[in-house]
Amino acid sequence: MSGRDVAIDWRGRRTTAHVPDPLAQRSAPLDVGTARALERAAGSLVRADEHLPIHFEPLFRLLLRAEGIASSNIEGLQASLPEVAAAELAPVSGEVASAVADNLHAVVAAVLDARHTGLDQASLDRWHGTLMRDAAHLEPYQRGAMRTEQSWIGGLSPLDAAFVPPPPDLVPDLMRDLVTFANRTDLDPIAQAAMVHVQFESIHPYADGNGRIGRLLIGWILTRRLELHSPPPVSVRISADRGGYLATMTMWRLGTSTPWIGWFADVVDSAARSAYVLVDRIADLQQAWRERLTGVRSDGSAWALLELLPACPALTAGLTAEQLGIGVPSARKALAALEARGIVKPFTPSAPGRPGRPDSWWVASEIADLIGSWARS
Repeated sequence: MSGRDVAIDWRGRRTTAHVPDPLAQRSAPLDVGTARALERAAGSLVRADEHLPIHFEPLFRLLLRAEGIASSNIEGLQASLPEVAAAELAPVSGEVASAVADNLHAVVAAVLDARHTGLDQASLDRWHGTLMRDAAHLEPYQRGAMRTEQSWIGGLSPLDAAFVPPPPDLVPDLMRDLVTFANRTDLDPIAQAAMVHVQFESIHPYADGNGRIGRLLIGWILTRRLELHSPPPVSVRISADRGGYLATMTMWRLGTSTPWIGWFADVVDSAARSAYVLVDRIADLQQAWRERLTGVRSDGSAWALLELLPACPALTAGLTAEQLGIGVPSARKALAALEARGIVKPFTPSAPGRPGRPDSWWVASEIADLIGSWARS
């Protein structure tokens, strides 16, 4: 077994919790097949990253949004891309969309941190605080801080749970060990990401949000170690094979390591290839939009708005003006030009937002449809 079971007391009844072995000094357990899978995945990651256009920031935001939505979907938080995009910019969507938007903010923070600094517990706590800032079911002290109570996964209590992570008094030392391992640079990056993820999920250091933070760590490691502009949307591929995810993770905890790393490498490979495809599909869509704008003054705001839509697929006139640095009347004209050509259409978020007359919203619905079909492919 990759760890040990310890006895715990739950309301006067005895059961056990799993304590994973320390990681800091471990090497990646690889056989020939797993090593080849890791090489394929690394090659796909590099090709996908090189495939991003020179001005990649709008696509960077779109790729991270796809990752954030998929990661939230795994936890049962399902919201449409337009609702999430609106919730990122204003308090106009429902509770679920706001939670998914918070997830995206945490993902962006982690990726930006990966470009500049190593991992520490303060960063993890900050990402968790961002992720759970609107989580009404958590007490304020539970947001951005390690848990102080016993947790479990599945079932009604640790007595009938599918998995019981370590007692809370062991969590700080286990997390210090994980952070040390995550900062190593002498391991295969993809194997390292796999090991950090399964260790984090086994520790389950927070009262809630562990799955999302654990998947966020994957992006942090891959971005940092491979110097990627944008990590692949791994959660999209994990959500397509939940059975493989849970089965190989369980095998890891039972002491059989290579199936988990091999499965993970295949998922990263698939995610990188799918990101490559998404970049092409967005480029084709934008070209189709440009053809629809034929006849509109080429230096006008409508053209600038066209390039902004992958990053901001839901907008108001005020937000468009702010993003493009133009006046609100010019923003309205740009939105009207795109609406007349079927590029954006009116959209009503699920919550009213600020008191008074609600803002008018527009959405690039073709982007939402494209992301949906791509994620299912």
